[in-house]
Amino acid sequence: MSQTTPRDALVVGGGVAGLTAATFLARADLDTLVVNDGEPIVRRNAHLENVPGFPAGVNSRLFTDLLSEQADRNGAGRLTGRVTDLDVLGDDEDPLFRATVETDDGEETVEVSRVVAASWSDASYLEDTGVDLRAAGSKTYVGVDDLGRTDVPGIYAAGRLTEIYHQAVVAAGDAAETAITLVHDSGTAFYNDWVAPTGYFTDRGREVPPACEEIDADERAHRERESREVMREFFAEPHDEPQRTHPSLVDDELGRLDE
Repeated sequence: MSQTTPRDALVVGGGVAGLTAATFLARADLDTLVVNDGEPIVRRNAHLENVPGFPAGVNSRLFTDLLSEQADRNGAGRLTGRVTDLDVLGDDEDPLFRATVETDDGEETVEVSRVVAASWSDASYLEDTGVDLRAAGSKTYVGVDDLGRTDVPGIYAAGRLTEIYHQAVVAAGDAAETAITLVHDSGTAFYNDWVAPTGYFTDRGREVPPACEEIDADERAHRERESREVMREFFAEPHDEPQRTHPSLVDDELGRLDE
């Protein structure tokens, strides 16, 4: 995957924060790649009980599968591997970075204009970038402003890595805000990610804002039908992967229980 044309955005981490950020970035037509090493910690949960939209809760592995599907459907690319280093190539006005990624097939490099660190709890690849890092025992946190920007232009951070509350919905909201900040900083025309009924803007003599669209009744019905079909497929059967626990408790690197 080593390349000469820089991608628009690299998201490091494929958990709740990383996949949420990737969806927002890809929907803004930014060329987005998610690099993820292993499984996100959220998949160890026995059941997620406090995620909006799931009144009876949701299987944690199914939930992250849904997030992956959403990022994929919106055009984000994904690569399994670990980002081991991030070189700063550009400047404050024209950010550019080179990420070194270790995969099962060897080492790859990815050049990218902007980076979102969402890789709880690994921030080692940021050590030589100038990003503010705070060690706290075995953990390292990334310093950001109120919108997810680090003190290095072009590098952002989201989710638990920024020391926010350790809740899935908080990580998702934080990552969405960080992604929208990146979109704004990139100069991409962006107002709000709305899908409105026909005439919502135009019948009031207004132009449809950037990143919005108006759809007619047939298209609304099509999208609703598709959303029901997708959700029925995901929820048709119990999730087929075994429950996880902390890897230190079992003889399995993923913490899979023998049930």
